[in-house]
Amino acid sequence: MIGELYDARTGRLLLARLVGADTLAARTIGFLGRTNIDGDEAMWFERCSGVHTLGMRVPIDVVFLDRDGVVLDVAAAVKPWRFWVGRSGASTVLELAAGNARRQGITAATKLEVR
Repeated sequence: MIGELYDARTGRLLLARLVGADTLAARTIGFLGRTNIDGDEAMWFERCSGVHTLGMRVPIDVVFLDRDGVVLDVAAAVKPWRFWVGRSGASTVLELAAGNARRQGITAATKLEVR
């Protein structure tokens, strides 16, 4: 776990369990094979502009951030078995439970911060 995820502008805690995909194995596996993703957890992929959902069992929200932590785009409820979900200009990708980006108020222009 690398920390918690906050809305940088309001200071509100968004996700209590932020897992860093910082090894090749972690980047490759991510949430693969999981039958559910808890509402307070997410996977953080640095130096990344896109992900696949091959082998996923559940849909996920995919959030694309620039290098300043500002959300560029949110791909909501991405279905399993997509070869590529990406966003030009993204430097970090966040994967979380489907619908959780909306529930947490994560939209384009939201600035996120890891603590």
